[in-house]
Amino acid sequence: MRNYMEEYKYWLESDVVDEETKEELRALEGNEAEIEGRFKAMLTFGTGGLRGIMGPGIALMNIYTVRYATQGLANLIIKEGGQIGGDSKEGHGVAIAHDCRNNSRLFAEEAASVLAANGIKVYLFDSLRPTPELSFAVRECGAIAGINITASHNPKEYNGYKAYWADGAQLGPEHADVVSAEIDKVDIFKDVKTMDFDKALAEGLIEIIGAETDEVYLKNVMKQSITDKYIKEVGKDLKIVYTPFHGAGYKLVPEILKRQGYGAIITVDEQMVVDGNFPTLKSPNPENTEGFELAIEYAKKNDADLIIGTDPDSDRCGAVVLTAEGYKVLSGNQIACLLLDYIIKMRKETGTMPTKPFACKSIVSTVMANKICEANDIEMVEVLTGFKFIGEKIKELDEGGDMHFIFGFEESIGFLAGTYARDKDAVFAAMLLAEVACYYKSKGMSMYDALINLYETYGYFIENTESAVFEGFDSAERREAVMSSIRSNPPKELGLEVESIKDYLAGVPGFTKSNVLFYNLSDGCAVAIRPSGTEPKVKSYVMAQGSTRTEAEANKAAIRSAVDKILKA
Repeated sequence: MRNYMEEYKYWLESDVVDEETKEELRALEGNEAEIEGRFKAMLTFGTGGLRGIMGPGIALMNIYTVRYATQGLANLIIKEGGQIGGDSKEGHGVAIAHDCRNNSRLFAEEAASVLAANGIKVYLFDSLRPTPELSFAVRECGAIAGINITASHNPKEYNGYKAYWADGAQLGPEHADVVSAEIDKVDIFKDVKTMDFDKALAEGLIEIIGAETDEVYLKNVMKQSITDKYIKEVGKDLKIVYTPFHGAGYKLVPEILKRQGYGAIITVDEQMVVDGNFPTLKSPNPENTEGFELAIEYAKKNDADLIIGTDPDSDRCGAVVLTAEGYKVLSGNQIACLLLDYIIKMRKETGTMPTKPFACKSIVSTVMANKICEANDIEMVEVLTGFKFIGEKIKELDEGGDMHFIFGFEESIGFLAGTYARDKDAVFAAMLLAEVACYYKSKGMSMYDALINLYETYGYFIENTESAVFEGFDSAERREAVMSSIRSNPPKELGLEVESIKDYLAGVPGFTKSNVLFYNLSDGCAVAIRPSGTEPKVKSYVMAQGSTRTEAEANKAAIRSAVDKILKA
């Protein structure tokens, strides 16, 4: 095991490392803290794959760490019997997609070249695609695995590597552990196989896929539309502003809205330009109001009913709706409740509600969804944070059982209906949001009016998610120290009395062990605290409720103040 300085010199002396990278590394000479940060430990491969700042070093995203991770995945595939062979493609090969980020195409081609060198067939998209289409393509191609090069909504300096398995969901802990163990066994340069990309193409080891897969994917997404009745009534008049945040939704979201029959789709021209530098955005995250500044200008000029924004890899979907006070960004929980309520209403109205229906959400998402399900005899299944866990429930209960999945969501603006994909889908969410807007417009209501009606029916639910940020190469250690401190000193009150605590790391029946602390509070409120798996943050989720908005707001403020204190302690 080399120490960080030995690893640094190993890169400088390697015949594999390109000269441009070596020049960048030579510039670090004498800066031991920077060298230690880049070379002390390998970028961790977990159930979310890899994610990190781009640059040379084993702790960063670059072609060498991408190749290294891909060799680990190739070893797993070979162990599972997924090498190319025979006439059938079933269970063979890997589908690969990427987003708009700097180096995403390069990293995708490097991963493809490693797999090809290991004798594994690759189905590589011809250009950037939404993450959910990769999830769909894994099963459509009959592949054993998938790779998506993306860092979702992280800042422009980041990139990432998501690995999927044959069911279309991201790798579970067991497979991720195997990949991690395989990576540990091999040398980052000597043991990683690769071959010339063009040679692999010519030999048929890499196959380019594109428009034909788009068509099948779009048809499956459109099947999740419940009725065109209200689209026919008012769809031509509904004004929708759309922005892809410079990313992968730029093509398919406007296309699906057009196919559904909407007559006024207004795109934010400046943000329809594919650009990994995100030049018009402070942060490419459609959860945040500032990301919609340009879109709101477009909406005001065009008197739009709805603004839709998708993140750079188009798996998460944000929405802005018109209220009496102007345009308002909805939270993921608010969007989810509007979509869930609509799905239930329309499936009942059209007679398409399946037997034994169930919805699924993460434990940190709004309890209001549980109330909606309870009132409509729908079972709500709860899972840990990470859409792969919703994918697992679809496989277990729908594909492998006698229940039927109608909707799944995470509070971080991730939504899915149907079983065509096993990851959150912003293309689907954009389509259904427009359908919901039509439904309420036909009744002389805005989507915000509909949301207020839900609160008046089920009570007021106010959620708040904030993050304590831990920058620097020692981020993981500092975050773990915070979590350990909270565990060692369990609070008796967090603004309200703590009635019970669930420590998912110690083990909670029915759940995989996970570094999450969950506090049930008085008044039906709750708090969850967990370190992010993809960013240098400890996230805290406040879930407040009350019989009135004032009561819910007061509970939220009290809880948030108490949580912030223990995170800073």
